[in-house]
Amino acid sequence: MSAATVTSKGQITIPASVRTSLGIEAGSRIEFVEMENGQFMIVPVVSPIHSLKGMLRKPPAPVSIEDMNMAIAAQGAKL
Repeated sequence: MSAATVTSKGQITIPASVRTSLGIEAGSRIEFVEMENGQFMIVPVVSPIHSLKGMLRKPPAPVSIEDMNMAIAAQGAKL
C-alpha cells in the first residue's frame, strides 16, 4: 500500500509506483471520483480528441468518394 502526506498548501506527491500503475506523468490530469462511504478513486483524465491533431500525415493526393465507396464495397465483399 502506498501513502502520501498532504502539505500545508493541500498538495501531495503521488508515489512513483502509483503513477506508473495509472500511466500518469508530469502534466497529466487526474480526477477524484467520490465512491461509497466517503472514499475517493483517482482516475487519469484521458486526453481530448484535439490533442491527436497532427499525428497522422495527410495523404499525398485526396481520395475521392467513389474510391472510398469502392474500397468499402471490396472489404464488405470479403466478409
